[in-house]
Amino acid sequence: MVLDMTIIDDLTAEQDRLEDVLAGLDEAQWTSPSGASGWTVADVVLHLAQGEEGVAASVAGAGVDVRPREGDTVEEAMDLLVRAQRTAPEEVFRRWREARKDAVEALRGADPKRPLTWVETPLKPATLATTRLAEHWAHGLDITEPLGIGFPDTERLRHVAWLAHRTLPYALAVTAEQAGPVSCELTAPDGTEVWRFGPADAESTISGTAGAFCRVAAQRLGAAESGLRTTGPYGAVALSVVRTYAV
Repeated sequence: MVLDMTIIDDLTAEQDRLEDVLAGLDEAQWTSPSGASGWTVADVVLHLAQGEEGVAASVAGAGVDVRPREGDTVEEAMDLLVRAQRTAPEEVFRRWREARKDAVEALRGADPKRPLTWVETPLKPATLATTRLAEHWAHGLDITEPLGIGFPDTERLRHVAWLAHRTLPYALAVTAEQAGPVSCELTAPDGTEVWRFGPADAESTISGTAGAFCRVAAQRLGAAESGLRTTGPYGAVALSVVRTYAV
């Protein structure tokens, strides 16, 4: 599957959905624990705002410097950044709304063939937009599930599934796992369409619902609890390491 710049329209739609959710929260909900360990709902939105500000800065040529200090992981560096910039929920909401609009505008105007500096490795605008959609979707789960707010799967998960499959070689490499080609056959949220990624003749497969696959890749669901099925010599190991890495 080759993604084109219509991904930005879907990123905008995913952010619009999240904005509708956030606009309906009261202060107690904003300051309640999210599904992201140690973060409130406001912290999650602040993290998203920081990411969108990074997108706009990268397109502008300023680069993105969230490299961890010696001994810190990227996740620890992100946590430190959130803790350093915590503020009132209404200010966080305003900051995210402005940042996400600036980021989308920047991505629409970016040269689609020129890689942009990002956290781990340079990414072309369409791929960067895909990672931001995946990030907003996953953190949308972190916000809505603890609050009991509906957040149904949509066709936009196609992008998240593509990203997870596309980055399998990287996920395998960083975990020192050896594997050959793996294809995915995933049932779309509509229950009828099947999304296929990878070579048709791959001897190893992952199959099941796209929602489960994306949740495993986003580390919001354990592989053993996902109901996903694997075949061949590499299917299980691929499922054990799949992530929505931005490469």
